[in-house]
Amino acid sequence: MAPYDFSTMIPTLIMIGKVLLSVLLGAIIGYEREMREKPAGLRTHMLLATGSTVFTILSTDAFPGSESARVAAGIVAGVGFIGAGAIFMQKDKVIGITTAASLWVTASIGMAVATGFYILGVATTLITYIILRLPRTG
Repeated sequence: MAPYDFSTMIPTLIMIGKVLLSVLLGAIIGYEREMREKPAGLRTHMLLATGSTVFTILSTDAFPGSESARVAAGIVAGVGFIGAGAIFMQKDKVIGITTAASLWVTASIGMAVATGFYILGVATTLITYIILRLPRTG
């Protein structure tokens, strides 16, 4: 019996690595939201990063020649719908806009990682974390 050729698994392992990196980056943002007791926290951000990464990988690798920009637009629209659920009125204030924005950015991080823009994904995560840690004004 011939030994198995593991080189055929390399593309799949790269895809799994992308998903794992996205989970980690989503967790960094989600952790910050969780510590501030926001409705969309660690798990939500991790799942959003995972989903946007997998959808983007599928659009570029599973359907070659297709218009992957349509999937990107679908992700943005879908995340907008999820983000809208995080925004609500409380007395005379609007609550949840920052959390909705963090969800939107997290989806973009997943898309960046999926398309191989790792440094952009990591840098965006760090910038987002810093922004979220800024003190509130007003």
